[in-house]
Amino acid sequence: MHSKSSHFFTSAISRAVTFVSTLAVSCSLAGCATGLTSSEAKPTPTLAFQNKALSPANGGLLINSAQLQPGDIILTADNGIKSQGIRLITLSPVSHAAVYMADQQVAEAVGEGIRRRSVAELLAEETTIVVFRHPGVTQDGMRKMDAFVDKHVGQKYNYFGAMLQAPFSIERRVCELPLVPSAIRDFCIQGVAAIQLGIGRNDQFFCSQFVLEAYKTAGLPLTDADPRLISPGDLLHMREGDVPSVKIRQTLQYVGHLKAPPVIVAQAQAN
Repeated sequence: MHSKSSHFFTSAISRAVTFVSTLAVSCSLAGCATGLTSSEAKPTPTLAFQNKALSPANGGLLINSAQLQPGDIILTADNGIKSQGIRLITLSPVSHAAVYMADQQVAEAVGEGIRRRSVAELLAEETTIVVFRHPGVTQDGMRKMDAFVDKHVGQKYNYFGAMLQAPFSIERRVCELPLVPSAIRDFCIQGVAAIQLGIGRNDQFFCSQFVLEAYKTAGLPLTDADPRLISPGDLLHMREGDVPSVKIRQTLQYVGHLKAPPVIVAQAQAN
C-alpha cells in the first residue's frame, strides 16, 4: 500500500497499538462474553465463556485448499504491524477475513481495494489461515455473491470505518462483561456502535464488513447487526461451541486450518 490513506491508516494502527497496550489487562478482563449452552449430551444449560484462542482444544485439523468449498469464510493473521495492532485492539488471534469463491480464488477487502486473489498467494503471505463454513450456502447464493464481488472489485477500502474500529473495540468492552445476558450484550454493543460508528458509506468496505455484506447479498445474513461493527474476531466467535458477541442467524462450522502456528500443527499431527 503506497497511498496517503494507507500510510495514515498504518500510522493510526501503530499509535493504537501503543495506547491499547496500556489497557490490555483491563480490556482482557472486561471483554469476556458469556452465554448459556446446552447439547443433547448435556441438556442442562451450562455457563460458557467466549473463547479468544485458536488452540488444539478447538482446532488442530490441517486441511489443504482442495477441501475448500465456495462460500467458506477464511480468517487469517500475519506478523505485520497492522495485523498485530488489529489483534491487540480486538483481543483476537485473527486480523483479516476473506471469502472463498471457487477455482482457488478468494475475494477480500484490503488496503488496495476490493480484489480477488489466489489461495496460493494467501498461503504465501499469512501465518495463520483458518476456515469456517456456513451450512446453508447454495449455488444460487454463490451466484449472487459472485455478482456482488464483481460489482465491487476495484473499489476503495473503507479506511475510515476500519479506523473507527479502534475506539469502538475499546468502548464495547463494557458490554461484554462476564454474566451480561446475551440480549443485553447485543443491545449494548449495537448502541455503542450507533454512537461510535455513526452513518457510513455503503460502497466501501473493510475486510469483515465485506464478508458480511457478501453473505447478506446471497440471502444468508450472518447477523442482523450492522456489518461495520463486526471484526474478524467477531466472525471467529460465530463458530460452533463459542459465544458470539452479537446475536447471529447461523453458527459457523469449523473446517480446519490451511496454515497454522506450530502448536496446532503438532496437535494435528499427533491426532
